[in-house]
Amino acid sequence: MTFPQDADAIGDQIGIVSTGSYLPDEVVSNEDVARATGVTDEWIVRKTGIRSRRRAAPGQATSDLAAEAGRRALEQAGLDPDELAYIVVATSTPDHPQPATAGIVQKLLGAANAACFDLNAVCSGFVYALAVTQGLLRTGGQGAYGLVIGADIYSRILDHSDRRTAILFGDGAGAVVLGPVAPGHGILRTRLLTRGDQHPLIEVAAGGSRLPVSAATLDDGSHFFAMDGRGVRDFVQEELPAAVSGLLAEAGMDTGSVRHFVPHQANGVMLADVWPELGLGSAELHLTVDRYANTGAASVAVTLDEAHRQGRFAVGDRVLLAAFGGGMSVGTMIADWTRTAHARTRPATVPHQARAPRSAPPVATPAP
Repeated sequence: MTFPQDADAIGDQIGIVSTGSYLPDEVVSNEDVARATGVTDEWIVRKTGIRSRRRAAPGQATSDLAAEAGRRALEQAGLDPDELAYIVVATSTPDHPQPATAGIVQKLLGAANAACFDLNAVCSGFVYALAVTQGLLRTGGQGAYGLVIGADIYSRILDHSDRRTAILFGDGAGAVVLGPVAPGHGILRTRLLTRGDQHPLIEVAAGGSRLPVSAATLDDGSHFFAMDGRGVRDFVQEELPAAVSGLLAEAGMDTGSVRHFVPHQANGVMLADVWPELGLGSAELHLTVDRYANTGAASVAVTLDEAHRQGRFAVGDRVLLAAFGGGMSVGTMIADWTRTAHARTRPATVPHQARAPRSAPPVATPAP
């Protein structure tokens, strides 16, 4: 499914007005994870490119992370919470099965005028939520601004002894404010794909209507996150290059016009493998996977915020977002970067990342 954006035909152009993110304070090293999984730091780096990740404090829920990321995006935009028409939270680790985590975020922010809901497309959720919120804002019915948040706390649904999954994930939240931008800027095209026939590749089997909570599901670990790593890798290598090339073709752009590429930070080594197939060698690749690991629906948003606050984006730069995850789903979006609020210095808890050469692969894989 694709969404063309023609400002003259549809109305005011919608784009990213500001960004924000929040990473919990606790840093979990590879050594910490290795002890529980029976592997080594060297093995984790060789397989994933990950060196550390963040973990939510015992008293923090997904809504707490989401609200703080949203608060920072609102502050950068210079908006009051009651100016929001929508709050959309992309997450697959909500506070509760119901009600929506977005409603809790509304309360925490004091955004009394916003209509709020959650969206679950797993790690693709942030790009899906951007597309949905953009469409809502174009109707002009409720207001000019929407807050889109990707937030997940995967540490609560992992089997921490399972090396296939426990090494990969961290907790975090990222957010953007969407609103009116100058014609020709903002979100230009979106392409969304779901392959429901591949849904068993990533799942939490128990806890829903098909397999309700029971003593048996607790005993056999069906409530833990499970993933077919090889199957996911094959899916990404097949579907992501096709999604990127299809998006650009529909937008009438070539790969050389893309200035920045912000992918889902699933696994650094997997990104290194697929990077040459994308044909984006002239683009700057933005990565946080080595420090934050896979933060689920927060991944693209956190990376986008870090790059923005470091001053990487110039007005008119073409920025390509690409996410993939359970469902199986893929979301890609191309935007012409608009002028946003002055990028403020990030908190000291988020270290600076040196700018990498544009043509460099995302992770240099150590020899086996």
